[in-house]
Amino acid sequence: MLYDVAIVGYGPVGAVLANLLGQAGLSIIVFERDPGVHPLPRAVHFDGEVMRVFQAAGLADSIAAVTRPSIKGMHFINGEGRTLMVRRGREGIGPQGWTSNWYFHQPYLEEALRVGVKRFPNVEVRLRHEVFAIDEKSDHAVLRVENLANGTLGESEARYVVGCDGARSLVRRLIGSTYEDLGLHQPWLVVDMLMKPESARGNALPDYTIQHCDPARPMTECYIGGESPRRRRWEIMLLPGDEPQSMLRPERIWQVLSSRVAPDDAEIERAALYTFHSVVARGWRRGRLMIAGDSAHQTPPFLGQGMCAGVRDAANLAWRLDMVLRGASDSLLDSYESERRPHVHAFIDLAVKLGAVIQETDPVVAEKRDREFAGGEPKMFDFPQPQLGTGVFDRAPPPVGVVFPQPLLPDGRKLDEAIGNRFALIGEAATIAQLASAARARLDVLGAAVIDRPGEEIEAWLAEQGAHALILRPDRYVLGIARNAEELASLCSMLPVPAAARKAA
Repeated sequence: MLYDVAIVGYGPVGAVLANLLGQAGLSIIVFERDPGVHPLPRAVHFDGEVMRVFQAAGLADSIAAVTRPSIKGMHFINGEGRTLMVRRGREGIGPQGWTSNWYFHQPYLEEALRVGVKRFPNVEVRLRHEVFAIDEKSDHAVLRVENLANGTLGESEARYVVGCDGARSLVRRLIGSTYEDLGLHQPWLVVDMLMKPESARGNALPDYTIQHCDPARPMTECYIGGESPRRRRWEIMLLPGDEPQSMLRPERIWQVLSSRVAPDDAEIERAALYTFHSVVARGWRRGRLMIAGDSAHQTPPFLGQGMCAGVRDAANLAWRLDMVLRGASDSLLDSYESERRPHVHAFIDLAVKLGAVIQETDPVVAEKRDREFAGGEPKMFDFPQPQLGTGVFDRAPPPVGVVFPQPLLPDGRKLDEAIGNRFALIGEAATIAQLASAARARLDVLGAAVIDRPGEEIEAWLAEQGAHALILRPDRYVLGIARNAEELASLCSMLPVPAAARKAA
């Protein structure tokens, strides 16, 4: 059988992509070398935009059931206990139509994603199967695979292959990608704990994430919650003189964390050594091979954006693959990297800058840093909303190429519920009514949603931009805005429709 897409790797990014492509009706095969969900936590945070991707996959409710919304932000505190700055929290529904931040236990999240994949008979998942070679042909790729359960070898064919196979990605090596190094490579100890419900000290710990910017021992303390709530994580920077393996010993862990927690308060679920990297691959596609997630980039965890970036990759790539496999030009895949790379770069740049604040170990430099934050209230900041790089849309200033908010429509539905996973034309009825027939034909070929009574919130957004209409892509990023019907028709001419439809239009 020739599959439309083969996905190598079944972590969160591969599972999100399998859900989105399965929902589109494409034939998908997924290969994963492990026998099941990895039982221990790794990622712990995602944001409102990622929950919106889960919504697009039809999984928002099931994922909300196994995650915790967070409204108190992230606090950066110096060695004296003074708050230097705060990544702002937000009560209630954020601009993406969901709470802006969520914490989770990764095995529960992955299980919810995999249950979602089981909805689709067109998605085949092969666990304990390792891809060890890929041969590219003119119109498909051949994956050579070992069944790790019995040692047998086999082959599968797919029109496209996406490597969601992590930092040591085989697919990235086959593409021949190089790395841009953004300069941060720091060893840390990550400790996950289950708090004891009866611990007064544990229950007194704050219910938000703290970045301890203490030059004596920089640390991150994450409140994950769940199960009464029980889970917390400490990330502990290794210092000169630390012997890495000895840092894994429980007695050493309790010694380092003695000011926060003790054996009577919690049990250690997992301790592992990591090196936090900041790198971005150059070359996300070659022919029929592509990469996403950690295969394409690695970010230090100081913003909680590592998995988020991979899920955004999947959302950006899914609609492109769907359109190409339905007859649009293969060149549509070329702008996947050119759009996503600058976007993820912006998040990594900020994480590296925050890392410099957190990881300062020189007391003199740390004191100077603290003086810069002295006076008045702590500095507040938000997650960035960077613009995509050059790609499908014309190069234009924001809001073009920026994720669009998800307000409620006048009928009470969230925007994405009304438009589905499609292109959408949204704007004033009078402007849309004047749209030329050829442009409307392109929209019809795509099955685009049309919202001509968008409500006060979107109307105010359009007025702020000096526009009367906009076109959204299936990944909820703004393709373009239009001040009149002529500009709207020009936007429609950019829509990547199949070749036959281009001729008709």
